Amino acid sequence: MSEITIKELTTQEETARFWEKLHAYFRRDMFPEGEPDREESLDYFLGEEYRGAIGKRHDRPVDRLYYLAFLRSGAEIGYAMPASFPSEDGKWFIMEFWVEPELRGGGTGTACARALLAWAGARGASYFELNAEEEPRRRFWAALGFAPNGTDEWGNPCMLLPPEEALPLRVERLTDPDGPELGWQLLKLENSFLAEIREEPLTGEKKERLADAVRAGRIAFFLALRGTRAVGMCSVSPCFSTFACGETGVFDDFYVEPPFRRQGAARLLARAAQGWCRERGMASLTVGCSAGDVGMYRALGFEVELGTMLACPLEG
Repeated sequence: MSEITIKELTTQEETARFWEKLHAYFRRDMFPEGEPDREESLDYFLGEEYRGAIGKRHDRPVDRLYYLAFLRSGAEIGYAMPASFPSEDGKWFIMEFWVEPELRGGGTGTACARALLAWAGARGASYFELNAEEEPRRRFWAALGFAPNGTDEWGNPCMLLPPEEALPLRVERLTDPDGPELGWQLLKLENSFLAEIREEPLTGEKKERLADAVRAGRIAFFLALRGTRAVGMCSVSPCFSTFACGETGVFDDFYVEPPFRRQGAARLLARAAQGWCRERGMASLTVGCSAGDVGMYRALGFEVELGTMLACPLEG
């Protein structure tokens, strides 16, 4: 098999050809005949709104995306649309990737994927992420070292090729749920947390209710950051205790993305939440957990047993 090379498509003619191929890929591979909501999805992905949003990302000076073609013996055999995020922590997100149907098989896709990872690595990529809903897609990228990693802010499953380098972590409290830097990352982590405990992702209504609670101070979220990427979170919900006749807190939403576990994020998050509660003069911080997690929470400072916690569901 001839070597796979990569060409960035930049001219007006090349860009037009890329979008023609991308639209064909959407119709054929992403939203094939018989797919639920196919026409609605195609209306968006083939429309001017989507193309305009992608064009802005392509043209911006930092954190830009690329239109790429895979070449073998000088002929274009496939395409990719990765986005780079050097201002975050060196992540590259592979938005689209495909080999032309008549050229698939015999390891061509794997060769193209390896070429893409090497090409991006030479341009500063430290790790990679992508969406992977379909099982064949998950198997393909798993063979290249990608592992499941929660969901995105819309609840779509993600996979990640972990970074080799461990960067220092820090914790910040989220004060602006609508901010472009961290607000969307809270939704990504919250949906990943829900997926891990086998709950449905947040609906649009619940996202608004969550943002309202953060704005009103009814809940405080703490995010563990690797660069500007949020890799973990926890929350504290203040409440009044008649035992203490003062404010106490409930610890919840404790989640760290799998590839970034065992790097100290859990301890940093717990300490940040506990420190914030002490600064507010809270009498205690409690957590409800399964029996299997008791040891972990004890190690994080939750040492006093309060019996069994039960809940009465009131919705529905």
